[in-house]
Amino acid sequence: MNSAQDDLEARLRERLLLTRPVAGDRLMLADATMLAAIDGSRVLTPNERQALAGSPLTLRRFRQLSLERHAAPRPAANDPEWTGSHGMLRAASTAEALEALVTDDGHWTLHFLPRDGGWQVILSLSAEAPFAARLLREQPQLRVIDGGGAIILQGRLDADGECERAWPFATAPASHFQLYGAGFAVEPVAP
Repeated sequence: MNSAQDDLEARLRERLLLTRPVAGDRLMLADATMLAAIDGSRVLTPNERQALAGSPLTLRRFRQLSLERHAAPRPAANDPEWTGSHGMLRAASTAEALEALVTDDGHWTLHFLPRDGGWQVILSLSAEAPFAARLLREQPQLRVIDGGGAIILQGRLDADGECERAWPFATAPASHFQLYGAGFAVEPVAP
């Protein structure tokens, strides 16, 4: 099969999913839930995926939110404005004990240190991040969330550009991230 034919079949499947009538159809998921899934900061649960697949109206809204998100102008990599960073546990990270995770933009690192039978998690801001000076000066409240939306760490950066706390979960960091879609996000906390 060629790529043009694959493209056509994908568009036909999409159109079929989006236009099929379902009696009593209504929005099954909140916009916030769908936006979190789109930007990778939260993984949809099996029930949420089933609701999305079973409701053409919800699927159309999900598609619209996705198109809007991808069409919105994104700040340039050297833009000092920062609205959040995302990262993922890579397959190579699971071979040994997890020591660190880096966001996709390279601006943040999560370090995991063994401590008293558990772990300490440290969030570090890269000095090369274009917004580093502003964040260190303004000291906004930040949080790190896992793919399920649970807070891993929340606080303000110290003078060294770090924030730390005890690992809040019973499972080891690598296992925990695997349970929640392997993703994480660093984001400012809304005032």
